[in-house]
Amino acid sequence: MTAAPTAPKARRQRHDREIITLAVPAFGALVAEPLFVMVDSAIIGHLGTPQLAGLAVASALLMTAVSIFVFLAYATTAAVARRVGAGDLAAAIRQGMDGIWLALLLGVAVIAVTLPTAPWLVQLFGVSDTAAPYATTYLRISSLGIPAMLIVLAATGILRGLQDTRTPLYVAIGGFAANAALNVALVYGAGFGIAGSAWGTVIAQCAMAAAYLVVVVRGARRHGASLRPDAAGIRASAQAGVPLLIRTLSLRAVLMIATAVAARLGDTEIAAHQIVLSLWSLMAFALDAIAIAGQAIIGRYLGADDAEGARQACRRMVQWGIASGVVLGIVIVASRPLLVPLFTTDQAVHSTLLPALLVVAVSQPIAGVVFVLDGVLMGAGDGSYLAGAMLVTLAVFAPVALLIPTFGGGLTALWWAMALMMTVRMLTLWLRMRSGRWLVTGATR
Repeated sequence: MTAAPTAPKARRQRHDREIITLAVPAFGALVAEPLFVMVDSAIIGHLGTPQLAGLAVASALLMTAVSIFVFLAYATTAAVARRVGAGDLAAAIRQGMDGIWLALLLGVAVIAVTLPTAPWLVQLFGVSDTAAPYATTYLRISSLGIPAMLIVLAATGILRGLQDTRTPLYVAIGGFAANAALNVALVYGAGFGIAGSAWGTVIAQCAMAAAYLVVVVRGARRHGASLRPDAAGIRASAQAGVPLLIRTLSLRAVLMIATAVAARLGDTEIAAHQIVLSLWSLMAFALDAIAIAGQAIIGRYLGADDAEGARQACRRMVQWGIASGVVLGIVIVASRPLLVPLFTTDQAVHSTLLPALLVVAVSQPIAGVVFVLDGVLMGAGDGSYLAGAMLVTLAVFAPVALLIPTFGGGLTALWWAMALMMTVRMLTLWLRMRSGRWLVTGATR
């Protein structure tokens, strides 16, 4: 006798439970990254506008150095989730361990490049002479924590693939609390200024990496997965991440171009841009919580050869993304009078960033769709399409943004260009989702 088909309402409720179970803890963990930057911005902003401008440039460079390797989390989540769906936990963790070893190697390489080139990298932004020394100091010190940051990415990917987003939440809460306390103590208590903020972040990131390693190593021993580095496995992890690396480089290029344009508009504009970007990142990571759930859920469905389940979960997550974007947009508009004074008392910065925040609020529903579909396609291992789509987006955004100073546009015009960028991303991802070509089943893609 054939079982009766699951009613649409029951399917939605099942998907909702899965999304909530994974997305709510993921939200807490994801917002830790922009909260690190927001804490630094709030503390450094009260030292002065040049210090905040220097932080804006240094943090953009630092996050670029880390975020281009975000495939360590995303590709690992998808690969581990597929193995979980196929019922092979030992292989899932073994694959994740290869990602951790790759993270360590990449982190050491990034330090070797960043330390000697920090002043030159800062000058690429055209930052003012008053802000450049602060940017260089922050970048050099913070770069020492990059290996820890990359290990956190890889280990987080393992746990997400295992359908565990609670442990990353607990680690993120501890890291955020440590970062805030250390920043206050070192910047104001010890009087180290912007250098104290950088050291506080490095210490907090190293503590987070240590906590993740303890959890992952225990899991590996429990399931009999080897902890030793495997050259073939590390190479395979690197190769699998190449398309996502291209996608991420293109996205970081968008953010770098935006910061460079803001820097050329003046210290007031770049300081305001740093605050708007921090808030935009916070909203982005909040929306990305649903995308993280998507990576884990979609990977598991496809690994279990359930293409229809993956399709239904995707539809439901898009609905969640739109609704969440509307709510976040309303929150931004309503909280503007309370948020802005937290970062700076400079009235010129206030006046510059308020209209830009309205643009961010209006574009949040679009962002909700973008982040969800991005996560769904990552969970499906559809990295090649994501790379091509992001290159198209970069090609549209770059000329528009770079022409803003030429035509006398300000920070608000720059953020309208960012809204255009998100719209192009939404269209390219929606077309792929509608095609169904991402629905490839099996323990490996």
